[in-house]
Amino acid sequence: MFRSRSWFGANWNKPKNRLSLEHMKYLYSVLEKNMTVSENNRGLLVETLRSIAEILIWGDQHDSSVFDFFLEKNMLSYFIHIMRQKNGGPGFVCVQLLQTLNILFENIRNETSLYYLLSNNQVNSIIVHKFDFSDEDVMGYYILFLKTLSLKLNKHTIHFFYNEHTNDFPLYTEAIKFFNHPESMVRIAVRTITLNVYRVQNTNMLQFIRDRTAAPYFSNLVWFIGNHILELDACVRNDTDHQSQSRLSNLVAEHLDHLHYINDIFCLKIDDLNAVLTEHLLHKLFVPLYIFSLTPTPSLSIATVTQNLAAVLNKVVEIEDMPEANNPRVSVVTAFFLLSMVFLVIKHAPLVHTLAWVIFNADNSIFKEGLVKLLDAYTDRKQFVALGFAEPQESLERALETTLSATNSDTNISRSGDSPQEEQPTNLPMLAQHSELNRTDEEKEKMKGPDDPTTNRPFLDTVITAMDCADNDYLALLALCLIFAIVDNNGVDKDWLEKTLNSSSSCGTKCKSLFVEKLLKIAYMSSTPASRIRLVTLELNAILIQRFTRSSNKYDLNEGQHAMLTESRYHSMNVVKFYYKSEDIFLDLFEDEYNEMSKSTLNVEFLCADSTILLPPTGTPLTGIMFTRRLPCGDVEKARRAIRVFLYLRRLCQIIFGEIETLLPLTNQHICVDIDDVLDLNNSDLIACTIIMKDGQKQRRFLVIDVQQLILVEPDLKRLGWGIAKIVGFLQDTEVSGDKDDTRCLHLTISRGGATRNQSPILSAKLVFDDYIRCMAAKQRLTKGRSKVRQKKMLQIAQILEIKEPSTEGNNSGIATSGRITLREHRPLFSTANRVPGFAAALRLGSMPSAGVSRVQIANRSTMNSSGDGRRSPSSSSYSRHTSRRETDGSLSSNTSRPGTRESSPRTPRPRSEEIPLEDFRRSTSPGAMSRSPATSWRPATPSKLAMEKVNHDEGCSSDVPEDKTVSSTSEETSFIAGERKSKKSSTIQTV
Repeated sequence: MFRSRSWFGANWNKPKNRLSLEHMKYLYSVLEKNMTVSENNRGLLVETLRSIAEILIWGDQHDSSVFDFFLEKNMLSYFIHIMRQKNGGPGFVCVQLLQTLNILFENIRNETSLYYLLSNNQVNSIIVHKFDFSDEDVMGYYILFLKTLSLKLNKHTIHFFYNEHTNDFPLYTEAIKFFNHPESMVRIAVRTITLNVYRVQNTNMLQFIRDRTAAPYFSNLVWFIGNHILELDACVRNDTDHQSQSRLSNLVAEHLDHLHYINDIFCLKIDDLNAVLTEHLLHKLFVPLYIFSLTPTPSLSIATVTQNLAAVLNKVVEIEDMPEANNPRVSVVTAFFLLSMVFLVIKHAPLVHTLAWVIFNADNSIFKEGLVKLLDAYTDRKQFVALGFAEPQESLERALETTLSATNSDTNISRSGDSPQEEQPTNLPMLAQHSELNRTDEEKEKMKGPDDPTTNRPFLDTVITAMDCADNDYLALLALCLIFAIVDNNGVDKDWLEKTLNSSSSCGTKCKSLFVEKLLKIAYMSSTPASRIRLVTLELNAILIQRFTRSSNKYDLNEGQHAMLTESRYHSMNVVKFYYKSEDIFLDLFEDEYNEMSKSTLNVEFLCADSTILLPPTGTPLTGIMFTRRLPCGDVEKARRAIRVFLYLRRLCQIIFGEIETLLPLTNQHICVDIDDVLDLNNSDLIACTIIMKDGQKQRRFLVIDVQQLILVEPDLKRLGWGIAKIVGFLQDTEVSGDKDDTRCLHLTISRGGATRNQSPILSAKLVFDDYIRCMAAKQRLTKGRSKVRQKKMLQIAQILEIKEPSTEGNNSGIATSGRITLREHRPLFSTANRVPGFAAALRLGSMPSAGVSRVQIANRSTMNSSGDGRRSPSSSSYSRHTSRRETDGSLSSNTSRPGTRESSPRTPRPRSEEIPLEDFRRSTSPGAMSRSPATSWRPATPSKLAMEKVNHDEGCSSDVPEDKTVSSTSEETSFIAGERKSKKSSTIQTV
């Protein structure tokens, strides 16, 4: 009785629970009272539409009465009534209406509710409504609404959208009208809608699409793709200075989307649809534009000169015979690129096999005769599309209106005259005896085409000519991509391809032999120092050499080809030898290039997706192009290129000649220590230290120097004498320096390896040792370890490069050039043998020619002279142990020194205690039985992994440690497992 009669009190009756049937009834009353849209109630209607969608989604999951009320009141008709109003309906309200419908259909789960919404043909009425598509929001939500509906299509719901009686399918026909919309998101949505429609296996619907919409849609789609290609080619021609890479990249990406969309249609395996699409692609795009661009550009004809002169004089001259003016073409670079992408992306056999036949066997007559005979082997229903890259006679929208408005009674679905785009060519040859040939026989007949004595193959000659790299590899790279794409495509018949390659070319040589000669010539030219062939070209070239020379389980090369390949490797090796002696970072460069080469094989599809290969080769890294896809810049990059070329050719020779790799990689990763490995440290020298990180965090660790690795371990609490690796790095990548303020500190940096140090290091911290002696010992071992590891690897590289006697200076004298490393005898860290009283006097007198010598010294000296080679005998004294190395090297000679000079005075030999040996400890799966991975080179073995299970330690020591006289007991000064000190025997020193 107190209810207000004015509309100001409308909110008084609004239910408190917005997700309820009562709230839905309230919203219905609001719609009923605001049927006419005005400026005053637009906001109220927008909020009402949004709330209705929210309640319907909730009711679909929780309360079916909400949806029943929506259907009972036919509220969808209110939506259509609001949508059709012109005053205020478009724009603001229509956007919310489309958004509400999209949310509703996207989130509904109950099939019964979905069927009720799709009934009464109201959804189709919304689809065909003429919205204001100039509004971007309306366009976006409309195409999104169509996409949402297409996702709901199946064999049951298709009947709500496709009317078999009237041959009407508004969801599909309205969507394809936006196939060439300027907004890329709209074009992508259209492709998704069409694919969702094609996936529904409904015979009548697919027949309607094939007969009524396929020809108009595909002809306009092909024309749109062709115009996009002309734009791409113009960008390639005008961007010789690499200033428009971003735009070119976008154009290439868009073209790849087109190809993948076409391939998705082919993958649905709808024969009738694929036949129409194949015919339009071949006759309207691939042959008249791609293949035609492989022909030589005609010279300036009289007709062209006449037309240009008429344009200058402002006169109109009609010239009928000007084929070069009417047929657009792209550059050969763009044509190779486009054909490569076709074979890399599309696998549909009728299309790719026919296109491959045209490239390998056809001549210029194909532009007049067409491809009807070739397509006879795959389909009997053809539309006889005229060959030529030309704009369709009608736009898609107009063609659809004409086609759909035509009467459907007594219509032959196979008649080509139903579509205005289907043209009857005038120069097509007669199909002789087509009725007597089945598809298989016809296809076999086409395979026999290469046996024809006629060898005029202009398109194949263009590909072969492009493989010449006299100036650069600009065309050669794209020609190799095309050859690889054809050979690798599964849709191309392999038997036919093999016969074609074994047929004679225009010069009388077999095509395969001619290809191999060209490929080997590219490999030879790339091995020269001044070569302008990029690394990616050489890598792809090596792959093709393997493809064309492989027969059964072996590679077949004649003597000349074998010699050319061997000579290519030899030349590339000589180029690398130059950098071996001149570059300081040669080892890092060599390992970097080998690791990059070993990471993965070349993916040609990803290579062709890179737009930079369409541009001329550049040598500057400022363009952002990858190193392998441009020319080298500077000495370092030239060294990198020389190394990579040698590695490519070396690997190719090993594969073809059946050689086994024994020298690479330089570091065997399988036998290296990894983080968290458990190591047996019972016979290892350990140096305790404290690691201070950049953030101030401190960690107590023990430093272990392996043959090729630096390891920071922490003791294993479960087993005495074992440790867990926490930080691991290669010695060759370590940098160590002392601290000016604290003699117990070292600054250690462990890089990640490689010639470029721009990556974050593995460890960059300060190591604090217990005293100055341990600090200096650690620094010496790290420095010498790094030097020796690098020397070993340089000797390995010398063996790879066949350098017989590499120059060894300084520390190289301790490393045998034959490749074998002689392990030094294990010595205590701090030797005190040279501090015994009288040792200095004996040392001095032993080096001076004096008559006053003892008999013991004479006996010792005679023992050394009798050995001949300067090696230490087992009975030699400490003096002979310290001086034998200098005597064998010949560094001191009393005959050549001048008297009275510093050179003639005796020099105190360097005590061996300063040289600290590197560790060669072992790690195994169990202390009792140790499995060691075989090394691939002469490098000393590094520890292998250990298991965590507890075993008898005595058995592990007896079986794990081999008999090696060069390994002594544990260093008691640095090991945290040292036992009781043993008394040392002091040797007797004879003095004068």
